[in-house]
Amino acid sequence: MSLYNFLNKQEETEILKAIKVAEENTSGEIRVHIESECKIDALERAKVVFKALNMHKTELHNGVLFYIAADSRHFALVGDEGISNAVPFNFWEETKNVILTHFSNDKMAEGLAKGILLAGEQLKSYFPYNKKDKNELSDEISTKI
Repeated sequence: MSLYNFLNKQEETEILKAIKVAEENTSGEIRVHIESECKIDALERAKVVFKALNMHKTELHNGVLFYIAADSRHFALVGDEGISNAVPFNFWEETKNVILTHFSNDKMAEGLAKGILLAGEQLKSYFPYNKKDKNELSDEISTKI
C-alpha cells in the first residue's frame, strides 16, 4: 500500500510531528504502521507487525504501535511488555476512544495525531523523557514489513 492512499503529504507531516512531540514527553518509542487490509483480528496483526518492526527490542520495552488497516477500517494499539507491566489495565482506552471518534468522522490524520500526542502525555508518568534517551526506533510511518 502506498502511504498516500491513506494520508496526503501534509497529513504525513502532521503525524511525524506528533510522534516527535510525543517522544519529547516520554522515553517511549512510538511508531505508526499503515497497510491496506487486515484479514485476521487487528490486534493479532498488530502484534505480528510490532515484532516484525523489532519494536520489542527497545531497552525499556516501551514501544507503542499504532496499527491501521485502511481499507478494512481496522485499528489496534499495542504497547510492549514494559508498558503493560507498568500501567493500569485500561490505560489505552482514552487514546483509542479519541482516535476512533475521529476515524468515525473521517478525520483519520487528525485522530491519529491526537492519539499519538495523548499517548506521549500518558506515558510521561511511567516513562519520562530523559536527556540521555536516544531514538531507538524510526519515526517514519511504515507500510511494509
